[in-house]
Amino acid sequence: EGKVLAQVGESNRKDVRNAVEAAAKAQPAWAKKSPFNRQQILYYIAENLEIRKRGFARRLVELTGVSTEEAEAEVALAVARLFYWAAYADKYGGTVQETQLYGTVIKIHEPMGIIGIACPDKSPLLSFVSLMGAAIARSNSVVVVPSEKYPLLALDLYQVFETSDLPGGVVNILSGSRDHVSKYLVEHQNVDAMWYFGSQEGSKFVEHTSAVNVKRTWVDYGVGRDWTDDKQGRGEEFLYHSTQVKNVWLTMGDIFAN
Repeated sequence: EGKVLAQVGESNRKDVRNAVEAAAKAQPAWAKKSPFNRQQILYYIAENLEIRKRGFARRLVELTGVSTEEAEAEVALAVARLFYWAAYADKYGGTVQETQLYGTVIKIHEPMGIIGIACPDKSPLLSFVSLMGAAIARSNSVVVVPSEKYPLLALDLYQVFETSDLPGGVVNILSGSRDHVSKYLVEHQNVDAMWYFGSQEGSKFVEHTSAVNVKRTWVDYGVGRDWTDDKQGRGEEFLYHSTQVKNVWLTMGDIFAN
């Protein structure tokens, strides 16, 4: 309808630096929390979002022009997605692997650390929750660039976070141009991984620039995905990109060889 709903800030290099600093300060303590504790906090976020589902659905209608039914369905999926990731806070920790020599190898899934995330415009609430939830469930802290066209949905979530016992600095949201903010994120040496869901050119830039400090990258090269589809909007692919592997070899003598 052309009416102004809000004024949203354009983040710059200093904002990125401050957000990464906050994420770096929060991540070690977040990772040291018990899986049960992280799980409960994610459940709180899901429950508090469900309490405010009408407000978020109304915001979706105002911003994107979708029908009320479609907006309510996206909010319901976002709540379900948060419950899904909460369940993984105490899973996907690793496995015991076979080895050619006597002994065994323990594969441990450790958090990446600080993950930069650039969200797409499609399904702005659901895509934000799907990406953010996977990352923090596995003990990472995140700096997130929400949908460039519809950032208010992500910014409204701050009120949900504040009432859900989520420690400050675990989730940091920077509104503005996706490519502009992503440039500073991917160039930051303390960011351990970068997830980018935008244009083909932006994806190429992220992968090229990340080589400087060997960042882990996850990009889509402009190929969108259906965030409402469980095969595309959740699953092991998200957990894989949220973790890094440490292998511990435990040797055994001949006495155990039988």
